[in-house]
Order: sequence, then structure tokens, then C-alpha cells
Amino acid sequence: MPAMGKLLTEFIGTFFLVCTIGMTVIAPGAGDLAPLAIGAALMVMIFAGGHVSGAHYNPAVTLAVFIRGRCNGGDVVGYWIAQILGGATAAAVVLFMKGNPAVEVMVPDVTRALIAEFLYTFALCYVVLNVATAKGTSGNPTYGLAIGFTVLAGAYSVGAISGGAFNPAVAVGITLMGLSAWASIWIYLLANLVGAAAAAFTFLAINPEDK
Repeated sequence: MPAMGKLLTEFIGTFFLVCTIGMTVIAPGAGDLAPLAIGAALMVMIFAGGHVSGAHYNPAVTLAVFIRGRCNGGDVVGYWIAQILGGATAAAVVLFMKGNPAVEVMVPDVTRALIAEFLYTFALCYVVLNVATAKGTSGNPTYGLAIGFTVLAGAYSVGAISGGAFNPAVAVGITLMGLSAWASIWIYLLANLVGAAAAAFTFLAINPEDK
């Protein structure tokens, strides 16, 4: 089990990511600027917690970093629990702050949503592995910006198709908020985790010497 400081960092970072999503997406929200706020929230939380836990805030990222060899197997489940609890707690806070509003449930086209979530989770994990774990970018002080902007780009690109989760903890959060149906959560879990694994194996294939 990872140290409590790592778990708390993962909880806090995921909480503020999901909280920002709910507060900016559910009316009255931020409209077309919501992805900018979401990407910024992820960026600053990465800068805040990267030196403690690696600042994954995403079970898919944790899986990718584990496959890449930069996360202990004993840390994976603990990180996942902290991340999902962070997302669930954020959903409860958002619903309270918004007064338990009626929201429109997104019903995505399954095939398109699977492709969208796979592609941009792949992109997110690929960027994370290259800017935050590769030898060639060791000591990079701005990796949080690259990761936050990847989520920003994904949200603007395919948010209308899949909801733009790219993160199983986010999927849990938006489902608890009523933005997505429980019947659709498998789309995110499958596409996000497969996308993460694909990114990790792609990184290893491109960087075979970076062990």
C-alpha cells in the first residue's frame, strides 16, 4: 500500500479535477470555456502533487505508468481507490453546491464514444509517459502544462461525442452527477484502460532503451 501522503495527494488532485468538471459543465457553468478551466485545474494539481505521488489523478494514467515500469504494483490499487473516492466526493460536493439540479443525461453513440475515449486516453497517457517519465525529458519543469493541454485539446475535440472523460475516475464522477448514465460507464472503463495500455506498450516500443 502506498504512503498516506501519496494517497491523499491523488485524492485531492482527482477531487479538484472532477469538481471543476462538474462546476463548469452543469448550468450555470462556464459554457465553451469549460475545457479551459478543466485543463487548467489538472495542470495546477500536477504542479502541486507531482513531487509527491507522480500526480496521476487518473486510473488509466496509473495503469500506463505501471506498465511502463515507473509505478510499483503495490501502489496501483491504492491509487485507484484514492482517485475514485476523490471523483465520487467531488460529485457529491458539486451536486450540493448546484442544489441537486436536473441535468441532461448524455447518451453517446457507443462506437464513436469508444473510439473517442480510446484515442484521447491514448494521447493523454502517451504524453504523460513522454514528458514525465522518459529519461530524455528528466527534470522537465513544465510537464504539467503539456498534460493539462492534452486534456484541453481532447475535451474540445471529442467532448460532444463521448463527454471527454479520458479517465475512469472522471467517468464515475460524471455518472454520479447524472451527466452520464450508469449503463454507459463501461464505455469509459474499457476505452480508457485499453487506451492506457496501448500508450504504454507504444512508449516501450519507441523507447526500448528507456528502462
